[in-house]
Amino acid sequence: MAQHELVAAVFGQAGVTTCAHAPAAVNAWLATLPETVHLGVESTGDHHRLLAERAHARGITVYVLNPHDVHHYARALGRRAKTDRVDAAVLARYLAQEHVGLHPWQPPTPAQDRLTQLLKRRAKVVVAKGLLRASLAGLDILPVEREATLNQLDALLSALDRALPQAVRALPQGPSRWVHLRTLPGIGPLSGAALTERFSRVSFPRSDAGIAYLGLDPRPCDSGQRHNRRRLSQRGPAELRRLLYNAAMSAAKTTTWKPFYERQRAKGLSTTAALVVLARKLVRVAFALHKHDTCFDPAFIGA
Repeated sequence: MAQHELVAAVFGQAGVTTCAHAPAAVNAWLATLPETVHLGVESTGDHHRLLAERAHARGITVYVLNPHDVHHYARALGRRAKTDRVDAAVLARYLAQEHVGLHPWQPPTPAQDRLTQLLKRRAKVVVAKGLLRASLAGLDILPVEREATLNQLDALLSALDRALPQAVRALPQGPSRWVHLRTLPGIGPLSGAALTERFSRVSFPRSDAGIAYLGLDPRPCDSGQRHNRRRLSQRGPAELRRLLYNAAMSAAKTTTWKPFYERQRAKGLSTTAALVVLARKLVRVAFALHKHDTCFDPAFIGA
């Protein structure tokens, strides 16, 4: 999937099909496909949205594939080149062989999409502000202009933060779920909005599935008698992991979570590892609050 061109391959058939990455061309190509076909598209920012939405609207089963997984799959197949034609063939093979273990893509509702886009844009502004501040830190000229630019970015972040509550309220049961999540010590308006968006967008069967989706699950790397250090899988939305880590830092200072955090440190865990454990705990409790649509009860932690 490119910005201006769509390249498609069919598993078991030679050659590829190309068309312009434009609504009319995509609709014309989809009209040639049977409704029973399974369509795999690589997640590429927002470029895949047009094809995925148009295909789903036609009743075609769509899978939005993780580029990281597809890349390693291609390496396992011994693919040395990387072109649009090669990528299309690998995607077709990956989907044909692995679709049983994949989840079909479901388009977000307009309210979900608006909240998702606000959170994504806010994350981009935060990154841009950090890069700009670091780049200009050693500059001894234009101090007024530098501060004015950073202040404008702060104003933009404030405007985005003011738009978040309205976007959350547009979700079904969004206001109550958001309020209930914010009763959990450490979870603020921003992290609460991000969790509300994710829990409403993805139906997790249990909290462990949510933790794995967020990339907070420890990844074992053992062989025989050798037990290596566990590391996070770091799959899923990196921005939400960052927000949850920040939430854990805040939670570790509260009377509710400070004893839990100190117990992790007493086990010999580093500060970072203990905060990650606390972040996982926050996700588990937040999942329960969202599922049962209830407020946090500190007595539950004591029990």
